[in-house]
Amino acid sequence: MKLETKCIQAGYEPKNGESRMIPIIQSTTFKYDTSEDMGKLFDLEASGYFYSRLQNPTCDMVAAKICALEGGTAAMLVSSGQAANFFAIFNIAANGDHVISSSTIYGGTFNLLNVTMRKMGLDVTFVDPDCSDEELEAAFKPNTKAVFGETIANPALIVFDIERFAKAAHAHGVPLIVDNTFATPANCRPIEWGCDIVTHSTTKYLDGHDVTVGGAIIDGGKFDWMAHADKFPGLTTPDDSYHGITYAEKFGLGGAFITKCTAQLMRDFGSTPSPQSAFYLNLGIESLCVRMERHCSNAQAVAEFLEQHEKVDWVNFPGLPGNKYYERAKKYMPNGTCGVISFGVKGGRKAAEAFMKELKIAMIATHVADAHTCVLHPASSTHRQMTDEELVAAGVAPDLIRLSVGIENVDDIIDDLRQALAAI
Repeated sequence: MKLETKCIQAGYEPKNGESRMIPIIQSTTFKYDTSEDMGKLFDLEASGYFYSRLQNPTCDMVAAKICALEGGTAAMLVSSGQAANFFAIFNIAANGDHVISSSTIYGGTFNLLNVTMRKMGLDVTFVDPDCSDEELEAAFKPNTKAVFGETIANPALIVFDIERFAKAAHAHGVPLIVDNTFATPANCRPIEWGCDIVTHSTTKYLDGHDVTVGGAIIDGGKFDWMAHADKFPGLTTPDDSYHGITYAEKFGLGGAFITKCTAQLMRDFGSTPSPQSAFYLNLGIESLCVRMERHCSNAQAVAEFLEQHEKVDWVNFPGLPGNKYYERAKKYMPNGTCGVISFGVKGGRKAAEAFMKELKIAMIATHVADAHTCVLHPASSTHRQMTDEELVAAGVAPDLIRLSVGIENVDDIIDDLRQALAAI
């Protein structure tokens, strides 16, 4: 099936007389005939459900659809994109370990790594995504367990060189984890370029309608954990909390990572998505390819308008031919990148704030990547806890305006921007 068809068909195949739509299994627990039947689930000897904190049928059906879209072998839903990135990293890297991350990641993820996970004993090295090969090589340490980046950085819009970072990670025997929230599998499938683990804030384009917070983790099923057994004892040695199961041996390349993440991290941290939220997410995914095409075409037109406007100081959008990442975007995302544009107006921070007050259609909101056109000033909101130096390193200028172009009529969006610019 092509991607557009998978958006509709993947993840759930109703049998004769069953619900056409994914059913909402709104239950915390599940009944079994014998204790022995349930015991097999607790021993990971059988598949099934016993408590929705760990797994739920509705959530698993939607996870299976996202897995199919990304070309993975196993996937899970979690309660938010933050939980997805935390789980994906903590599943293989913890106290005493080290990870390498692109410095231009979303501010919340930066804080997760730089503050919270450091308190948990994790060492982190942030590298410029455009660093030299020598600088990237120097970032690796004997205890490095993973490399992390975003397909399209939020909000810097830097296009991550997936192949290059995957090659470097694999040369050191560690996986590459890529947050594919902005591009979505409609425009980029990082696993096809060497990525090992994909994460999403499903709150954004996958949902697309600003109705439910969520996250997803997808395993590409290609990283050989046993070939690097000394680096990943959590996957390659017996787990005493599950009667000595060795995940990499029992569940193989395609299932070890997600099984461990579910059996251990979801069990202990409980970042559980609700079945109702998963149902809403599925509705959004059904129109993903249609919406992304419109988001990208609208954003292209808006970026071209802003680039020519006399009151706009600069525009950053990978779809513009003069953009630094134009050719890289064409390589990884030939059908379009996303609907997000960053730009600055002449007059700096004060002019940016004045401009945003004049907007009628574009709403000021912390959200991004849904059907509505939204606008945000990251330096005073999502990234306000970062220093000026950290902002610069993250590619977030003090005057940067993040414009998430929706799927409204593009002429209306441009007219709104034009009148707001005229007022400053």
